[in-house]
Amino acid sequence: MAYVISEDCMACGTCAGECPNEAISEGDIYHIDPDKCVDCGTCASVCPAEAIKQA
Repeated sequence: MAYVISEDCMACGTCAGECPNEAISEGDIYHIDPDKCVDCGTCASVCPAEAIKQA
């Protein structure tokens, strides 16, 4: 199950820089491409807003 980013996202970019598969795209709220996400959880572990959860 892929991870998702909630509206709590601050768009700081920390998660995108840590994703090994480049599955996270920028925006007002960042977005995780479920087809590229490999469920490693790295993004969730570095998110300062705790905005990333498993779907």
